[in-house]
Amino acid sequence: MKTIQNWLDEYAESHQNPTNKKVHFVCVPLIFFTVVGLLYSIPFPQILQTKFLEINVATIALILVTLYYARLSFSLAVGMFFYALVCLFICHYISVNYSKGVLALVSFILFAIAWVFQFWGHKIEGKKPSFLKDLQFLLIGPAWIMSFIYKRLGISY
Repeated sequence: MKTIQNWLDEYAESHQNPTNKKVHFVCVPLIFFTVVGLLYSIPFPQILQTKFLEINVATIALILVTLYYARLSFSLAVGMFFYALVCLFICHYISVNYSKGVLALVSFILFAIAWVFQFWGHKIEGKKPSFLKDLQFLLIGPAWIMSFIYKRLGISY
């Protein structure tokens, strides 16, 4: 089984170009948020909603994603959990103050734009996106970004 460092090192191989890295530092968290927004928009039984947070497809998916991260690195899982909470809070805010339809539309548009930039970054890099090799890299990308934040803060993972 690969360690988190194995995954991050392999991911980094196709993310060496400074422009591609900058694109990823913006677009990877944005894509993570938009996926949460799209999942949050899926109708779910009202009985499972709470006063502070809707329990829905997004919350269930994020619990599973957090468990995946925890299997690789408890420390990174904590950071990703807090980022997931921020994403859920923003989605809840948009959903309550506008609608789930607006959330879905905004998420879809931002998702498409972010992926265009991601592929542009890889064109500059001259290497294919890692997820074409293994779909798990779609989850490693956000952890890779979090690992940079951790390094800057002096937090080990």
